Amino acid sequence: MTHHPRVRQASHDDIPELVRLRALLFGDLGGDFFNPPSADESWRDALTMVLKEKLTDDDARILVVEGNRGLAACGIGTVERWFPGPHSPTGRIGHVIGVVTDPAHRRRGHSRAIMQDLLTWFRERRAVRVDLYASREGEPLYRELGFFDHPDPALCWRP
Repeated sequence: MTHHPRVRQASHDDIPELVRLRALLFGDLGGDFFNPPSADESWRDALTMVLKEKLTDDDARILVVEGNRGLAACGIGTVERWFPGPHSPTGRIGHVIGVVTDPAHRRRGHSRAIMQDLLTWFRERRAVRVDLYASREGEPLYRELGFFDHPDPALCWRP
C-alpha cells in the first residue's frame, strides 16, 4: 500500500467536483433504478444546494481526497435521530452515502481512508449503528471494515 491518502473535509470550492463524482457513481451503478428514463439534469442543481447546506451541518461530514486535477475521491456521512429502542438507546443512526473514487485514482486506498475517518466520526457522534448500500465493487471493503448483513430485507417504495 502506498502512502495514506490525505483526507480532508470538503469546502465550498469542492462542490462542482462533488457533483461530478456523484454523477460518476450513478453511471457506475447503471440501470433504470438509478438512472430513470424520465431524469433530467435538474438533480445537479438540487445536489449543489444540498451540499452547500450540509457543508456546515453538525450532523453531516463530507470528506474528499485531492487528485492531480480535481478530486480523486469523496464520501459523506450523516447522523439522524430516529426513535430509540432496546437495540438503539440513543436513536442515533449513521448513514454512509456516495463513497466514490474517480476511475483514474482507484485501488489506492482512498475509499478505505475516507471510511476510517467516517467511522471515527460516527463513534464521536454516538451513532448506535451505521447503514449503507454497497456497490458490488465496494462490498468487500465494507465487510472488511466490519459491516454485515442487516437482519431486515432492504425494501423501498416510490410514490
